Amino acid sequence: MLDAEWGKESRDVADALEDAKAADVTARIWRRDASLWSENHAVQRAIANRLGWLDAAGWARRHLDQLSAFAASSSGAPVGLLGMGGSSLAPEVVSKVFDRPLTVLDSTDPSEVRAAEASLPLRDARFIVASKSGETIETRSHAAYFLERTGAPERFAAITDPGSALEALATEKGIGSTFLNPADIGGRYSALSYFGLVPSAAIGVAVEPLLDAAQQAMELCRDPEGPGLVLGVGLAELADEGRDKVTFVASAGLEAFGAWAEQLLAESTGKLGVGLIPVDGEPLGTPAAYDDDRVFVHLRLAGSDEHSAAMAALREEGHPVVTIDVPSREALGAQFFLWEFATAAAGWRLGINPFDEPNVSESKQNTARLIEAYERDGAIPGPDPVAEEDGVLLYEPVETESVTEALDALFGYFHRDRYVALQAFLPRLPSVERSLREIRTSIRDARRFATTVGFGPRYLHSTGQLHKGGPDTGLFIQITAEHTDDVPIPGRPYTFGVLQAAQAAGDYEALASRGRRILRLHLTQGVEAGLPVIARMIRSALPR
Repeated sequence: MLDAEWGKESRDVADALEDAKAADVTARIWRRDASLWSENHAVQRAIANRLGWLDAAGWARRHLDQLSAFAASSSGAPVGLLGMGGSSLAPEVVSKVFDRPLTVLDSTDPSEVRAAEASLPLRDARFIVASKSGETIETRSHAAYFLERTGAPERFAAITDPGSALEALATEKGIGSTFLNPADIGGRYSALSYFGLVPSAAIGVAVEPLLDAAQQAMELCRDPEGPGLVLGVGLAELADEGRDKVTFVASAGLEAFGAWAEQLLAESTGKLGVGLIPVDGEPLGTPAAYDDDRVFVHLRLAGSDEHSAAMAALREEGHPVVTIDVPSREALGAQFFLWEFATAAAGWRLGINPFDEPNVSESKQNTARLIEAYERDGAIPGPDPVAEEDGVLLYEPVETESVTEALDALFGYFHRDRYVALQAFLPRLPSVERSLREIRTSIRDARRFATTVGFGPRYLHSTGQLHKGGPDTGLFIQITAEHTDDVPIPGRPYTFGVLQAAQAAGDYEALASRGRRILRLHLTQGVEAGLPVIARMIRSALPR
């Protein structure tokens, strides 16, 4: 399943694995020994209520009848999934790997709300509302919108924890089906529970083979030297040695997996100034394009050799390469469990609690305060722009008269451990993704910086924790844009566009208050026209 070549750090990784054996890490994870991650008794109690993922596959097998019945009731109807982060990423991966249509709405961008509505015939589409707490503002807003648009709550299903606000809402609104997930399974560890499986079943994917594969991985990970322990401890040790950029390279058909793994790694390990920095979707370059802060994870589908030569070249240059063979699409279930176990093991080696997210609430609280101000004053409070250039506005904390000059100063923070995070509060459309990919490539090729892209507010539920709680090595560029066709939120005095603007401003405040290096660029002339301008400015700011 796993072939790891750790490069120059092989001896260090071997020593770390010996430490893990001596500490009985594998057995203690399976015993649900929370003292593995903290000596604080209150923290241990909280961790103990987040370890249900260890047997989620076994639990799910006992509920296959409910999943099959729900799949049958869906009758091939189009399915819309309304959920954020761990409530939507696993089903999105399943839908893409198995090439089954699923409309996932995990954005407050008005263009994406309208695109989701356009893709779902409101007369017969099924909607799944997924939220562990039931209090996620994005998901509640999406549910309100589509419940009003359809007027058919019987075609909705809810996935949530027992006693949550969403369970109460489902009862109040007469939602057709409610699936109550075990409360001891955290959101980002929920791929093999109702959160991952109900939407997958609804779009016609057979979930039992996924669970079979997951249980095979479970057995492998019971070995004191199993693949989950090796992967997690190895990645954590490399991070301690400065190779903390976990760069995913996947065979065609598996590319979507990186987005799920990104959330799991970033939100679980990015705290207390340490963390694994997942790099997903960055175009593959030659060995010369990378600094010595990388480790490459090659997800190789059976029969594929499309990246084999590139991986060999990287190994030849001394870069660590972990190759994970995925024998079939159904083996995706094994990957979900493997990475959950590895993340738990990495948390032990990093000395952090991989089951909390202590910094996520900062942006949420800022957003709530800004929304209250909007409701009171009719505007979101914030600073005036400090510069304007070709339709791009620049906001503080920098003092400059030129956007390009500010970018030049940002990229001037040159250290080998830096990474650039593009935070795009823009619609997640193919044209936008292509433009951001071109920007990433130009930054990497000029500076050898690792790059990440997060669409807001989607990334707030994944890499947002890492940005604020992880290593202070990020260079952040937040990109926002004017909304020309906004969408109202039923029952609220604000729109989706206002909510997205408040979320962007709230996260900007959270990062700036921590002294993170961040620029906010606002496109006044639309996304399609504005992104090429930013790309040109970035190229001008980078060395030739």
